[in-house]
Amino acid sequence: MIVNGLILALLTGWILKPSATDTGDIATGPGKLRPRPSASAPPQIPTKEQILAQQGLRFGLSAPQVPWSREEVDRIATSAGARPAMLQYFVKWGQEFRPDAVTVSYQQNALPIISWEPWDGIDAGESQPKYALRHVIEGEFDQYITTFATGIRDQRWPVAIRLAHEMNGTWYPWSESRSGNRRGDYVRFWRHVHDIFTQVGATNVIWIWSPNIVLPSTRSNLYTLYPGDAYVDWAGMVGYATRERSAGQVYDLTRTALRTFTQKPIVITETGVRPGSGQAALITDFFGWLGRNPDVVGFVWFEYSDEEGGNQDWRFTTHADTAAAFKAGLQAVGLAPPPVT
Repeated sequence: MIVNGLILALLTGWILKPSATDTGDIATGPGKLRPRPSASAPPQIPTKEQILAQQGLRFGLSAPQVPWSREEVDRIATSAGARPAMLQYFVKWGQEFRPDAVTVSYQQNALPIISWEPWDGIDAGESQPKYALRHVIEGEFDQYITTFATGIRDQRWPVAIRLAHEMNGTWYPWSESRSGNRRGDYVRFWRHVHDIFTQVGATNVIWIWSPNIVLPSTRSNLYTLYPGDAYVDWAGMVGYATRERSAGQVYDLTRTALRTFTQKPIVITETGVRPGSGQAALITDFFGWLGRNPDVVGFVWFEYSDEEGGNQDWRFTTHADTAAAFKAGLQAVGLAPPPVT
C-alpha cells in the first residue's frame, strides 16, 4: 500500500522490483520496465468517469510479461501499429494488491485490468471449497477484500477489476456448479465484494462482469448471474474463434443475450483466433464485426502461446499475414485515446 502523496513520484521515478510468481499471476522476467525519466510536470490523474466517457475502441492486451515488461509491450505494439490502452493481468485471492502494477501500466499509458480470481490456481482443481461463494458472502474474506480495496483507493488511479470471470462455465471454482456453491450465490458474492469497496471509498474501480460466450450447444441464463447495473460498469464476454468461420458466430448470441437485460458498454475481455490457414481472414472479420457494433467499446487480445498457458497459439505476431491483418484492422477502427495524455 502507498500513500496518496507518493503516487506521482511513482509514475516518474520509482525503481520497480516485482517478484516472480506462478503461471496466471503477475509475470516478471527479463526486460523489466525501466523507470520513466523525470518530467517537468506530473501527469494528471484521470477520474473513473473520464475514462468511461472516452470515445473510440479500446485496444487491450494480455501477455505473459504484462504489465511488467516494456520490451514485450513495445514489441507487440510495433506489430499492431498501435499501443494498447488496456493491460490485463491475473491476481489470485490471497495475493496482495500491487500498486507497482498500476504504476507500470500507467507509465505505458494503459488502464490496468486486474483479473481477480478467488482460487489457488488451476492445479488446485475445478472445485475448491475453501473459496466457496458462501464463505465470501458470510464475511470470511472481508479482511482480505478490505485491505485490497483500501490499497486501490489509496493509490488513487482508476483500476478495472474483472472479478471471477466466466462464471457461467463449469471450469472455475466460483461457478455455481462447483465448490458447493448454490444458485444465486454468485450475485450475492459479487454484491458483497462491491459493497466493501464502496464502504472503504474505493470508487476509482471500473467493474467488469465477464461471462464466457453463450454457445449454440449450451443453454445459460446469463441474467440470473448478473449482479445489476448498479454494480457493473462494463459488461464483458470471453470468446475465442476456435471452429467458427466468422466473428458473428463467436459473439452475436452473447451480445444479443446481454442486451435483453443491460445496456452497459461491452468489452471483450479475452479473445483470439485459432492458428491455421484461416487465422488472418478471421482477424480481418473480427475487426469488421467491431466496426459494425459500436456498443462494443474494447477488446483484450490474449497474446499467449500454447507453451505459455494459452492451450493454443493465439498470438497474432507469429506470422506476417496475421500481423498485417491485425494492424490493418486497428487502423480501420477509431481507437480511443490513452487514459493519460
